[in-house]
Amino acid sequence: MTEPIIRTIDLRGTKLSRAQLLETVPRAQMGVSQAEELVAPILEEVKSRGAAALRDYAEKFDHVRPTYLRVPVEAMNKALEELKPQVRAAIEESVKRIRAVCKSQVPSDFSTDLGEGARVSQRWIPVERVGLYVPGGKAVYPTSVIMNAVPAQAAGVESLAIATPPSADNPDGFPNATILATCAILGVEEVYAVGGAQAVAMFAYGAAGSEPQDGEVLCEPVDMITGPGNIFVATAKHMISGICGIDAEAGPSEIGIIADSTARPDFLAADLMGQAEHDELAGAVLITDDANQAARVVEELEKRVPRTKNRDRMTAALHGTQSAIVLTDNLDMSIDVANAYAAEHLEIHTVHADDVVKRIRNAGAIFRGPYSPVPLGDYMSGSNHVLPTGGTARFQSGLGVHTFMKAVEVIEYDEVGLKDLARKVNDFAVSEDLPAHGECVLTRFVSDPYDKETLAQQEDQAGL
Repeated sequence: MTEPIIRTIDLRGTKLSRAQLLETVPRAQMGVSQAEELVAPILEEVKSRGAAALRDYAEKFDHVRPTYLRVPVEAMNKALEELKPQVRAAIEESVKRIRAVCKSQVPSDFSTDLGEGARVSQRWIPVERVGLYVPGGKAVYPTSVIMNAVPAQAAGVESLAIATPPSADNPDGFPNATILATCAILGVEEVYAVGGAQAVAMFAYGAAGSEPQDGEVLCEPVDMITGPGNIFVATAKHMISGICGIDAEAGPSEIGIIADSTARPDFLAADLMGQAEHDELAGAVLITDDANQAARVVEELEKRVPRTKNRDRMTAALHGTQSAIVLTDNLDMSIDVANAYAAEHLEIHTVHADDVVKRIRNAGAIFRGPYSPVPLGDYMSGSNHVLPTGGTARFQSGLGVHTFMKAVEVIEYDEVGLKDLARKVNDFAVSEDLPAHGECVLTRFVSDPYDKETLAQQEDQAGL
């Protein structure tokens, strides 16, 4: 008997607890501990040997020893000149749309008056320097340049650096030309031909040793690292997260689809395949309360997958434990499963889709209706495609302008405002056995907060 192209998880007739649902939904199996063993020496080598280690790892992993680790601006301008006009037009349209959305995302400062002489304000301050990682691997991702750089620019980040793997197809080891051209379109001039965990190390620690003289600074440390990558990049980000900030520890791409009997099976199959094309660990999950719909989708997959260019990669992903068709009793159960799965991308193919969208609590991004497929978000919907994976959408947001900004409160109390709270602050401090906290306040109104015999009298005289 032939193995099915995708497994089925039948939850009909069951009543699962939240814990059981979280355990049941498909997940990629990640060998994180093994990855840490491989990543740790890379981090240490780059920290201690700088540019020399970066060149050695490029030769080992990317099969090229870059002439320049920092890509000359001239090479980016040349890539832009040689870019096909239709590709440039697509990139510029994507940039225009996400810029418009990012402009709307910029948070506003605010100020709250709490009484006479008492005010708390909040300022949004951009991160000073950011390292943006753009993966290589099985595909080319100029979109990752856009999705990382445009929100950072909208936030007001002053210093942007991009790292992306060198290409063995170029004798100088320059990265992919379309990626370089996209950097030129966005005006990003600090670009490194460095990939993998070594790029994360370079951003976190900085790296000495440049072209043409060793001892010069190649790359200054950053305050935050963002961008997707493979398990080694994700593990490296996790390991340096106490040194600088990170956006998330992204895992393999994934799609969840809620569908009922009204959905088109060819649309559903195509959208599952679109995510399975990413790599062998990509997750593709269909959640439906219609067994006939599920059968039709399987038929479409069996018909379509053998005809695609990346059929082997796609087949491996669909066969993996991270992919499945989940059968439910009804739409309510489908929504519960989707919220437990917390997909990176969640498509809604149902009647009354707006009502379903309102009930989704956990998803990196929600794609409503049959004409909002995930690739639209990958390229030029105006949304961001750097999204939480592996169920982390239960507590994380996708990348956006807010990623690159910090909220800082400004406390402004004058003498009148503080005096109104002095006794209460002191009472609170004493209750926590932190009397010096209270004395910080009392000192501003009484001559000797340590003289307990006269303190009460002085407090009364001060009007506390």
